[in-house]
This record gives sequence, structure tokens and C-alpha cells, in this order.
Amino acid sequence: MASYDVIIIGAGPGGYVSAIRCAQLGLKTAIVEGRETLGGTCLNIGCIPSKALLHATHMLHEAEHNFADMGLKGKSPSVDWNQMKSYKEDVVGQNTGGVEFLMKKNKIDWLKGWASIPAAGQVKVGDETHTAKNIVVATGSVPSSLPGVEVDEKVVVTSTGALDLPKIPKKMVVIGAGVIGLELGSVYARLGSEVTVVEYMDAVCPGMDKDVQRGFKRILEKQGLNFIMGAAVQGVEASKTKAKVKYQPKKGGDEEVIDADVVLVATGRKPYADGLGLDALGVKLTERGQIATDAQWRTNVPGIFAIGDVIEGPMLAHKAEDEGMAVADVIAGKHGHVNYGVIPGVVYTTPEVATVGATEDALKAEGRKIKVGKFNFMANARAKAVHQAEGGFVKLIVDKETDRILGAAIIGPGAGDLIHELCVAMEFGASAEDVALTCHAHPTYSEAVREAALACGGGAIHS
Repeated sequence: MASYDVIIIGAGPGGYVSAIRCAQLGLKTAIVEGRETLGGTCLNIGCIPSKALLHATHMLHEAEHNFADMGLKGKSPSVDWNQMKSYKEDVVGQNTGGVEFLMKKNKIDWLKGWASIPAAGQVKVGDETHTAKNIVVATGSVPSSLPGVEVDEKVVVTSTGALDLPKIPKKMVVIGAGVIGLELGSVYARLGSEVTVVEYMDAVCPGMDKDVQRGFKRILEKQGLNFIMGAAVQGVEASKTKAKVKYQPKKGGDEEVIDADVVLVATGRKPYADGLGLDALGVKLTERGQIATDAQWRTNVPGIFAIGDVIEGPMLAHKAEDEGMAVADVIAGKHGHVNYGVIPGVVYTTPEVATVGATEDALKAEGRKIKVGKFNFMANARAKAVHQAEGGFVKLIVDKETDRILGAAIIGPGAGDLIHELCVAMEFGASAEDVALTCHAHPTYSEAVREAALACGGGAIHS
């Protein structure tokens, strides 16, 4: 039995970042992980491998569609699917190995195995029980499914199975037009699959800015993705090599059937805390099955904290990381803080989509008086030069009286990086005029952000 100041259960982005911060603050720290590698879902079977495939297939798209236009002549490359997956695994290995190095560097003990909490202050891993003054639950989430849809990770797959299919399917049906479905659907569409996305709601990426939803869907349709919106999936019939997806129009009508070689279930994720023994401990949960915490990530059981996907809020790796650092500060007697109003969200398709803060519709529903500044990438010289100008834009939503930035949305090249200028601006309470008066290098994509800020005032220069 070993004794620690903090034991963190789960080595995903929230858990391992929290462990490092705890160690930096002088706390004796251990992290529990049952996988063979650290990094959780994100590094092993989520964010990182999917970005590797998105990058590889984007390169393929460039070779097939844009190289000749740029004077790069020659036969388009063929796809070696096994080599592409090998590249993906190498990227994963580099990242998970990096996390293991950071654990050793910061003298954090890795307790290998699956954890349970027999009592407050105790964590059992395998046959050994360790004591801890503080326990942080960072066990993340798992894919959720639908009634009548049985996942086998062969024909009917979650994102986990979709990242490692034995061959590229001729026909793929994606259930759910959220971030995961659109990213992986985009990967397979570029690889030559006929991809059909079935979505219950009437817009892609539910909850996003409406201008983004409309523009993003049009761009993806031009890239070859097919959409069936307002459709309620009734079930999936799967054989060893094929599947039939049954759906009914939400507004009424006869049941329809789509054939597929692979069905990707991308209907969201749910908190995962199985096997910890939270019920026996009396840890309170929310109505949605998340661990209930206060403003300092404490559960109702003294000494037990929770962060990341297992608690309320957006299921984003960087949200978990922020909470991981903040809860470490709280445990060390410092002030831990997360500004939940300034957490960006990104879809890593091409073009990328990024948002932060409030949407135009949400602010109008509150009765807030706002101004909107918008600038299209069609007027951005750098975007034109890389074949990513069409359909994209930067949109700022600001307070009409104070000019303070309340929200932003970007569709375009590098949107996931561009959004952070606006995150920093919002964190400092900046106005659109502050951004507009800041010199931006030419030619860059970021000039579009400045132009949108100018559009909130006297008007953009290039439109």
C-alpha cells in the first residue's frame, strides 16, 4: 500500500494534465490507467488518430483536385490503406509515449490497472489498495448508441472501429451530423466511399451558429457527402458484411431503408465511471448520469473530485485539461478557475470550423442588443492562393452598446487556430475595435478576423 496526496483515475487529457500540475505544485501524485498506453480516448482512439487520417486524406484530395491547377502534373497517388493506418498508429505512439515520458519526468507513479474506490481516501487497483488525501475522477466518456442499433465494431461501428476498418467501404452511412460523424465521414468520402449522413435534427452540428450550419453543410455537399436531415433512425439490420439502416422522416411518412457496407454510429458520447463504486459511496449524479460537482469540482463526498467528460459541460479535451489544472490548484490550496464562456469548439474538416462564446440566436433570445460583423474568405488573398476561399467566413457577434466581443464563428483555412485570437480578446474583455486596430500581417488568413472586426464598426476594407 502506498500513500499519496492525490490519486487521479484516468490518464486522458484531463487526468494526465491534472497529474502534471499536481506534481508541479509539490503534491505526491499517482495516476491510474488500465490501458497499455496513457493518453485516454483522445490520444489512443479519438482526437489524435482521427486528425492523422484527416491530414492524410486532405493531402490525397489536394493531389487529386488541386495539384494540376498549380502546375504539379503527374498521376494521382494510389491509397495504401494499411500504410495509412500504420502512419496513424505511429502518430498515436509518439504522443502516448510523450505522455509516459512526462509522467516519469514529473515523478508521477503510474498505477497500472482499473480502479475502484472502496471508501473515501482509498483507491484499489488490482489487489492493492492505496490511500490518498484527494481523489480526482477523470474517467472520461464512451460512445453512446440508439435503441435498435447494436454495435459490433465491424459492420456497425463507433469512432473506435471507424479508425481501424480492415478496408475502405464502398458505402458508408453515418448516423449523426455532429463533429465526430462529419470528420470521419469526410475522411472516407475523400478515400472514395459513398457517404450518407442521417441526422435527426434539421441542421448539421446542432447548437452551432445558423450561418455556420448552412454554409458548412453546403461545403460538405460539394465535397461529396450526402445528407438526409430530419430523419429518425429506427434500427440497423447487420449481416457479416452488409447493413440496412431504417429511418423514418421526423415530419411523418413511410419508413425508408439505406444499404451500407459500414454504419458509423456518431450519436454523441456518455459519461463513463463504471466499476468505480460511486453508488456505494453515495456520490451524487445529475439527471443525465454525470457526476455532480460544485464550482470547485468537488463531489458531495469529501476528498473526491471529478473533471472532464464525466461531469457537466462540453465533452472537449481542452475543457478537461483546464479543469485538470484548476482542480490541482484547488487541492493545493490555491484558486482554481475555468472560464466556461470562452471554451472554443473546432471541427477539423477542410475547411475547419471553429466557434467560441454565444451564438447570434441565443443572444437575440435573451433580448441582448448586438451587432454582427462578417467577412468572407473569398476576399482574402491567402485563402484564394490555397484553394480554400469558397464558402468560408469569419463572423463576430458584439454588444451593440459596448462593442465587447460576445461570440465568434469561423469557417475557413486554419479556423481552429484563428479562433484563439478571439478567445484571448474575449478573456481580456476586448472590443471589436481593439481587434480592428491591431496590425495583422499580410497576406494571412488572420486578416479575415480583422476585417470582420472592422465590419462591426465603420466597415471592412476588402468587401
